Amino acid sequence: MAGGIQAIRWSTRTRYGGRPLVDVAIGADLTKGEWRGYAKGIIAIGDVANGVVAVGGLAFGGLTFGGLSMGVIPIGGAAIGGLAIGGFALGLIAVGGGAVGLVAVGGGALGYYAAGGGAWGKYVLSAMERNPEAVRFFRTYWPWSLP
Repeated sequence: MAGGIQAIRWSTRTRYGGRPLVDVAIGADLTKGEWRGYAKGIIAIGDVANGVVAVGGLAFGGLTFGGLSMGVIPIGGAAIGGLAIGGFALGLIAVGGGAVGLVAVGGGALGYYAAGGGAWGKYVLSAMERNPEAVRFFRTYWPWSLP
């Protein structure tokens, strides 16, 4: 217990590849010299989480949710990865308030294919520009995004 807040540490006994199925590590545990909870499991929940599914302030892995989220499908305040979704998104496909990627969709979008209020790139779909290739691309792959 640090500062009146108790740390949480819990793991399932079931393991895959040496990692617990579920690992939870939240809060500082100063008796163990830990300033943050580091969760490492197939499903990881912690201050810092690393797993196939990871939830935490910092989340790393496959499907991740966090303040800073990095993974195959990261979702969070800042998301970096394959299909990135967040306030700021950086990825192959990026969707967010600010989006940077091969395909970028957002309030501000920068990408090869870019769509948004302010969009910059090779093929742009925005209030200021409707590039025919961008219209074709987004109509084909994101049909719900066009009127």
